[in-house]
Amino acid sequence: MSALLQPEPDVVVSASGLRIAFGNRTVLDAADVDIPLPGEIVVGGRSGSGKTSLLLVLAGLVAPSGGTVEWPKLDPDESQRRRQIAMVFQAPSLIPELTAEENVCLPLRLRGWRRDAAAEAAAEALEHVELDAAHGRVLPSELSGGEQQRVSVARAIATRSRLLLADEPTGALDRASAGVVVDALRAAVRRDGSALVVATHDAELAAGFHAHAVVEDRRLRWLRS
Repeated sequence: MSALLQPEPDVVVSASGLRIAFGNRTVLDAADVDIPLPGEIVVGGRSGSGKTSLLLVLAGLVAPSGGTVEWPKLDPDESQRRRQIAMVFQAPSLIPELTAEENVCLPLRLRGWRRDAAAEAAAEALEHVELDAAHGRVLPSELSGGEQQRVSVARAIATRSRLLLADEPTGALDRASAGVVVDALRAAVRRDGSALVVATHDAELAAGFHAHAVVEDRRLRWLRS
């Protein structure tokens, strides 16, 4: 068990003895992580400390170099499990040929949602990040960098996934926009009873989370729970 929290009845991701290495460089070693469902956790650490790598392993996108990772509350089939996990990356990674609304709709349509239902969910998600219908009708190139990032957050929360991972989601945002993004992420997981893990080097953002860990010197150290 992790030192993060007292034992919970539901754990969406459980990692034991986790080791992440790239060649001869180890970025994380002997880490134990239990992510409760529902729950909100922030992981801090300087740039290059291994926060992103940890999130990629928890998402199942990168295999760990050692230890085990399990998703007891997600589908055992890997292809189906990936549909229950959403990730927000540092860069918006929007499809330039699609409008903002179409970008938010895309993962929903790929999951089999009807067009009208996906459009309704996309509009609602964009509203949560304080983007109106006019923003939804334009291409990413017509939006500011901060607005593009908010679209990427809307795309993630629209899926109503059981596990939401956000890698430095506010890194390129001003303080006001950062607050909008964090509030939207936390509201989404509370609405859906999901789990949220945010990786950030922003101490002010991290201070708002009850469960807080930091990656430093290849270790995952729990500061509070």
